[in-house]
Amino acid sequence: MSDSTMASREIRLASRPVGEPGPENFELVEVAVPQPRDGQILVRNTWMSVDPYMRGRMDDAESYMPPFEIGKALEGSAIGEVVASNVASIPVGATVSHFLGWREHAVLDAAEATVVDTGIARPQDYLGALGTTGLTAYLAVTEIAPVRQGDVVFVSAAAGAVGSVAGQLARKFGAARVIGSAGGPEKGKKLVEDFGFDAAVDYRAGSLTEQLAAAAPEGIDVYVDNVGGDHLGAALDAMKVHGRIALVGMISGYNATEPLPGPSNIYAAATKRLTLRGVLVSDHFHRFPEYIGKAAGWLADGTLHTEETVLEGIEQAPAAFFGVLGGANTGKMLVRLAS
Repeated sequence: MSDSTMASREIRLASRPVGEPGPENFELVEVAVPQPRDGQILVRNTWMSVDPYMRGRMDDAESYMPPFEIGKALEGSAIGEVVASNVASIPVGATVSHFLGWREHAVLDAAEATVVDTGIARPQDYLGALGTTGLTAYLAVTEIAPVRQGDVVFVSAAAGAVGSVAGQLARKFGAARVIGSAGGPEKGKKLVEDFGFDAAVDYRAGSLTEQLAAAAPEGIDVYVDNVGGDHLGAALDAMKVHGRIALVGMISGYNATEPLPGPSNIYAAATKRLTLRGVLVSDHFHRFPEYIGKAAGWLADGTLHTEETVLEGIEQAPAAFFGVLGGANTGKMLVRLAS
């Protein structure tokens, strides 16, 4: 290895999964990292994110983002420290966010990095509450399915990264009652005691439709859907006339090997005159300054509570990914790559 390069490690896609992904689909590789050219920076990644949408990129299928390439490093949001720079506007020592995660070091053009202010929040917050997950939650309850004063709001996967923020923001924007779904009594307890939800339904403990009816006997006005499947069906039964649904994700079907049927009660969307609207956060990156300007203050004053599930080391990135697909995380799932 020459003096102009350094050794680092990255996770590559070894093969495409059929159904649920496993360790055989990933490969940990040592690579040579070159010094940055003019207009580039070298970043030592300290934190990386794993997110459910990455499962879709493992398939060779057309979508809103191109598929990962076999034999090449995966991508995703990361935070790191600039250790070499050929760009005056991004000095050595700056903390930046970028999209070349799944590796310990990244060389990238300056235009692909954003300097973050670690004086108002921790670096890892820019992958969670101040990152795309937080912005997604904000968009869901303010624009996609706007919460109004006195609304009853239901959030699925409510102990996860997007759901835990969405429920708290719904309360900030006027919800009278916020209900979340989670797997198991411990997560349900955490929703109420730590994240401030009024009630929790346990999708492992019987009929969602019946539990939701008991938690919201007069129905729900807004549903933030991170799960799809039976959760969407239960929400359709519980929706009030003119209710709003934000379609954020449908993790229940990400490992499906065949097309999944829609909810059998989808006609309720017509009879109740519901609004179902999808959201892709990449359409709204221009809203980041507005959102961070608000959310950083909420984090600082403690009115926005966040939690993280952290695994240590690049070699644990696949395990973290499996965990987020299986609901093992509370709050944001992160991998710490360096201190």
